[in-house]
Amino acid sequence: MIRPDLTLPIPETITSAHFIGIGGSGMSGLARMFLDAGIRVSGSDRADSDNLRALEAAGATVHVGHDAAHLGDADTVIHTGAIWPENPEFVTAKQRGLHVIHRSQALFWLIGGRRLVSIAGAHGKTTSTGMLVTALQALGEDPNFVNGGVIEQLGVSSSSGADELFVIEADESDGTFLLYETSVALITNVDPDHLDFFASEDAFYDAFVRFGNEAREAVVISSDDPGAQRVHPGLTHPNVVTFGRAAGADLRIDDIVTDGPVAATLSHAGESVRMQLAVPGAHNAVNAAGAVAVLITLGRGLAESVRAVEGFAGTVRRLELHGAERGVQVYDDYSHHPTEVQAALEAMRSVAGGGRIIAIQQPHTYSRTQHMYREFAEVLERYADHTVMLDVYGAREDPVPGVTGELVSGAFTDASRVHYVPDWQQAADYTAQVAREGDFVITLGCGNVYQLIPQVLESLRRTDEV
Repeated sequence: MIRPDLTLPIPETITSAHFIGIGGSGMSGLARMFLDAGIRVSGSDRADSDNLRALEAAGATVHVGHDAAHLGDADTVIHTGAIWPENPEFVTAKQRGLHVIHRSQALFWLIGGRRLVSIAGAHGKTTSTGMLVTALQALGEDPNFVNGGVIEQLGVSSSSGADELFVIEADESDGTFLLYETSVALITNVDPDHLDFFASEDAFYDAFVRFGNEAREAVVISSDDPGAQRVHPGLTHPNVVTFGRAAGADLRIDDIVTDGPVAATLSHAGESVRMQLAVPGAHNAVNAAGAVAVLITLGRGLAESVRAVEGFAGTVRRLELHGAERGVQVYDDYSHHPTEVQAALEAMRSVAGGGRIIAIQQPHTYSRTQHMYREFAEVLERYADHTVMLDVYGAREDPVPGVTGELVSGAFTDASRVHYVPDWQQAADYTAQVAREGDFVITLGCGNVYQLIPQVLESLRRTDEV
């Protein structure tokens, strides 16, 4: 992992940019924006993907695998923190004296002083960003945006708009959300995570205090989330707007109904509007309230804001249905923190009705798994009927002895509710064996666990044929 060096100068002019790790959801969105700006784009990733093919079709030169020769005539090299310092493209770019900048600095360059809405928080950032972007479009605006995931009805994670407004999902995992010159800051929640980067929980909370206080116009923050409540007293900003179920919230959420797509009543300044979303889960009612609060801060009315947010159809890898075989529906969700897993499974329960939920969990990073394995086990045991546990997706981290999926499964109080299967084909076959008509299977994790879904569907088909 490479920690971002935000002291490095950002070039004033970029004519040819090379992206190391161009296939990632965030990096591919940035690359698309650079293409929109008329900049020559090249990039590499360790594996082929739909994102690579889409960028190639849009005019980028893409490579599978990393090699110094891929740099071509690039004057600027953009990287994520997930690459290793020994990456040959990174090393050669440094040796050549090229501008080598972190992806957050590339996004800063793209924003270029526009009026910025930054959405940060441990959970719900991608969904909240998608809600705000689609609502603004429904209201007749054309914002620029960069999201961490593909917005379902738009089919992209980023786009260049005609308006001055720029909306981004701001990443707190490495502190880079503090780089941007934010006008309106939305803090969805503050749940301590990424302690491999932050020295302590206090440092994590302090970063959010600074993020809110540095906003030029307003900071919008949850009234309910315990972490946000810890941050709130440190906010000295003159325009703090709260949203949530708390009695004193500026934008109040009441009467949440989770039977299918979620509904709730939102109230602000003496006006109340009933909201009916197209996506399930009480957490999405809260996400929508945050988006509505931002829209009100930007000058929109409550009723028109609610109607606009209602059109949001979801983001890819957020409770996304992939298929069904022999009466078993198979979903995927990006959840990789216990709080997110709980929200996803609660939303899944509102969809499943009387059907059982079989979770296939892929723990993400050794540090998070080591720190939170008991919390993962508790949530999975409580909210899923059965769990199939895979091994850890290490991402940017080296393996840690003893930290595997078995660490999580061993923390279950009822061993019959979990099965640790590190082999993917065996995991798919086991899932098909235990699943019965009316069940719901959901893969959970922000690694590559979604790639298991075709094997699960095939195993379900085979068991049907036997």
